[in-house]
Amino acid sequence: MRAPFILFALAAPLALNACGDPAPSYVDQAWVRLSPNKDAPSAGYFVAHGGDAGTQLRGVMTDYALKVEMHETVSKDGMTTMQAIDSVDIPAKGQVAFAPGGKHLMIFGVNDTAISRGKMQMTFLMANGDRLLVDAVIRKPEGAADPKPADNAAH
Repeated sequence: MRAPFILFALAAPLALNACGDPAPSYVDQAWVRLSPNKDAPSAGYFVAHGGDAGTQLRGVMTDYALKVEMHETVSKDGMTTMQAIDSVDIPAKGQVAFAPGGKHLMIFGVNDTAISRGKMQMTFLMANGDRLLVDAVIRKPEGAADPKPADNAAH
């Protein structure tokens, strides 16, 4: 009588796991490199991970910038240029990195509020209908100092 109960107890978690939801796609390691020129676009980077099923990244939005475009760096005839891309395949259980020198986001008109907070929330639009909300850390250009707080004691 005890042996069937023990087998059932051991098999139950496996059976429940098989009925669970599939692993979702997700995005992590998101960051923005601010342009030293406020009139030039900043760049965004992240890693997109595929879940149990493959999908596509169709776009990225944020309320903290005027516009976000997906681009990739390509070499053609000895020249390196950037070109806009409409979507990126995210393979099942794989990953796609948006990194310097490759795929990246061009972020136009980053909001001063986001800069002062040090992060901006971004929405990643997936082909399967998912909208992934991710906070991207904002990195200031090298050599740029944080503004010094006002010295209220002098007033």
